[in-house]
Amino acid sequence: MNTLPATLAAPLPAVAVLVVRDGDLPAGADEATAEAGGAVLLVGTGTGEAHGPLTSARRVWAAETGTAPGTLAACLAPVLSPVHTVVLPASPDGRDLAPRLAAELGRPLLAGASYVREHGADVLRWDGRALVELTVEGPFVATLVPGLSGAEPAPGPPVVTTLGLDPARPVADARSLATETGSGAAGSLAEARRVFCAGGGLGSAAAVGLLAEVAAALDASHGATRVVTDAGWLGYERQIGTTGVTVDPDLYVAFGVSGAPHHTGGLGSPRHVVSVNTDPHCPMTAMADLGIVADATAVLTEIARLLGIPETSGHVADAEESGAIR
Repeated sequence: MNTLPATLAAPLPAVAVLVVRDGDLPAGADEATAEAGGAVLLVGTGTGEAHGPLTSARRVWAAETGTAPGTLAACLAPVLSPVHTVVLPASPDGRDLAPRLAAELGRPLLAGASYVREHGADVLRWDGRALVELTVEGPFVATLVPGLSGAEPAPGPPVVTTLGLDPARPVADARSLATETGSGAAGSLAEARRVFCAGGGLGSAAAVGLLAEVAAALDASHGATRVVTDAGWLGYERQIGTTGVTVDPDLYVAFGVSGAPHHTGGLGSPRHVVSVNTDPHCPMTAMADLGIVADATAVLTEIARLLGIPETSGHVADAEESGAIR
């Protein structure tokens, strides 16, 4: 691994910027790296070995920095000023850093891109119902929605360089109070290959909790529709749709999900879709490979019993007591 001062050497047409936390890459890291032609700058904490999971990386620069977005933008602007196109994943840290970085660089920001071009990007607008081609003159910053574009693996291991970035000037900045991250099957929803989704048809927080247990037992991640998150049955970080997380799994199982456009707009192109709903004509069942016309909570409870999730502990008994199981 080489060590260089704060420079990316020769000017590059595009670079992906990934904010790393304790060695963990953000959702959409590989896709953003691929859109930048394999050139990626890792910033944050634990960046030294974070490139390992990146299959599309060809050139990697790693710099240990803080994660406060304003200070980080001021620190990165001099390094990235020669780069024409700066791509960040539309992950929480990416969405925080991108507008500040665009302001520091004096460039336009193309947010919510599905594809980045040499002179602009295709971006999703109007709750994902339209794809708009934006063209700009000169350099720009873009955020790429995870789960839409895919990533082509690089032919070999990347060249890795450690950067020593100069401290940024003092700036008014956000202050982090706490950071909560998931792990295992409950971790990155955007990159999960199997997703179980809770809809309003589950009827209670207990049933949604049971879905999370079933998903974990099957090595799947779990999410929800906006009806569920608005009801407070699950956190907004697990909301799937055009106003939440975009997913593109191999298997998508929807329990009590009607299939409204603002939800299905965030599904990408799942390889297999299963819908459990009492309405055989709802949009979710219509788009499913397998439609189970039945009460979603009753089916979920039976699956839990087949998996050996104890009925007398956890959410099974809670769901029964709440009257959600009919």
